[in-house]
Amino acid sequence: MKSLHLQTKWLSFSKAKIIDAISKCSSLSTPESDYISWNHLKVLVVNTKCITNFVNIANSCINLGYWLLYFKKSILIIIPKPNKPLYNIPEIFQPVVLLNMLGKLIEKAISKKLQIYSITLNFIDPNHLGDIKQRSTTDIGIYLTHLIHMG
Repeated sequence: MKSLHLQTKWLSFSKAKIIDAISKCSSLSTPESDYISWNHLKVLVVNTKCITNFVNIANSCINLGYWLLYFKKSILIIIPKPNKPLYNIPEIFQPVVLLNMLGKLIEKAISKKLQIYSITLNFIDPNHLGDIKQRSTTDIGIYLTHLIHMG
C-alpha cells in the first residue's frame, strides 16, 4: 500500500489569531492553576508588549517542538455533587483539572489552526458534523431548511 505524505508549512501565529482564540472564552471562568482567569488574559492581550510576548511564546513552542513544563502542570480538585446524602462513593464526586491559562490559550490557537488545515487539505470527511467551523449542527439545520424551502 502506497502511503501519501503531505507536507505543509506551519504559518506563525499572529496577534490576531491569539486574540481570536481568547475572544470567545468566558470571562466568568474560575482562575486556573496559575490563578489567572480568561478575564485576566483578555486584559493583558490589549497591551502590545504582552500580546507580542504571548505570540512569541506560542511560535517558539511550535518552532522548537517543545511544550513548556509550566504548561503541563495541573491541579486536580474534587467538587462534591449537590444533593447527595453520602459522600463515600467515588461516583458522587466531580473531578476538575485546572491547567495553566496561557498554555490553554496557545492550545486553543493550535486547535483552531489544525482544524483549518484539516479542512483545507480534506482530512475531514465532508459529512463530519459538530465542533467543526462551518459544519456545526446549526449550519446543517440552516442548509436543510434551505433545501426544504427550495423543494
